[in-house]
Amino acid sequence: MGMTTSSVRRRRAGSAVTAAVLGLLAAAAAPALAATDGPAGHPAAGAPAGSAHGAARSEAHTTAQGAQGSAHAAARTEAHTTARGAVEGAARTPLGITRLAQGPGHAVAITIDDGPDPRWTPQVLQVLRQNHVKATFCMIGTNAQKYPELVRAVAADGHRLCDHSADHDVTMDHKPVAYQRKQILDGKAMIQKAVPGVAVDYYRAPGGAFTPDSRAVATESGMQPLGWSVDPKDWSRPGLPAIVSAVEGKLPQQPTVLFHDGGGDRSETVAALKQYLPWLSARGYAFTFPVRATP
Repeated sequence: MGMTTSSVRRRRAGSAVTAAVLGLLAAAAAPALAATDGPAGHPAAGAPAGSAHGAARSEAHTTAQGAQGSAHAAARTEAHTTARGAVEGAARTPLGITRLAQGPGHAVAITIDDGPDPRWTPQVLQVLRQNHVKATFCMIGTNAQKYPELVRAVAADGHRLCDHSADHDVTMDHKPVAYQRKQILDGKAMIQKAVPGVAVDYYRAPGGAFTPDSRAVATESGMQPLGWSVDPKDWSRPGLPAIVSAVEGKLPQQPTVLFHDGGGDRSETVAALKQYLPWLSARGYAFTFPVRATP
């Protein structure tokens, strides 16, 4: 059966419509294919530029947001860890000023202040060595900085180290907290620089001029505030009999005794130690270090 002219026209029109529809579908699918098939970081050939740039901006914004969030989270974590460490350090080191020697009632802690001094520290070390005594040396930071070899000699003999501030300012308790902090932390740093890795276990305020703030700074830095219970005032050079009488009098329980190896002529101190240390040994005293706890 032959086809009429009108049938041919209708068939051609239907084919044209079909072709047009297929063309539109292909055009709609092309951007998606182009976006996924192109090289990493670049739009594929034929991809609409606006779509690629929009995707890049979206990805960069998301990455930046993630990085910023991570940075903030890391900062919060670090701050929390630092604060927690400071609190835990303060909790381990009591704020109270200790004046007791470690050990039983017949224990005594010898403490030596204001050095190191190139003339007197070696003599004090020699007397301690001869009597098998370990002591605690409360050093002025600037002296430690000037004579680091003496700090090393003290540590090498097994004595303990104590921060006695950077400059021995006996009016520190009347100064701003920032000044007190600097004096305490600078003093400790000067001592530690002479003997890296050796602990500075105590802090003794110049003249005993502690404040609540200075005690807090010391404990935050891991140092026990250290006082004394027997003071023969050897720094004033009252004469050998006066020094010996003061230290051989009625001793409190677990005494911490104060002597000096710096700040002037310490010949009386050296002579007193030569007499006092054997006297203590003969009475059964054991030589220890100050306790690191609130008395």
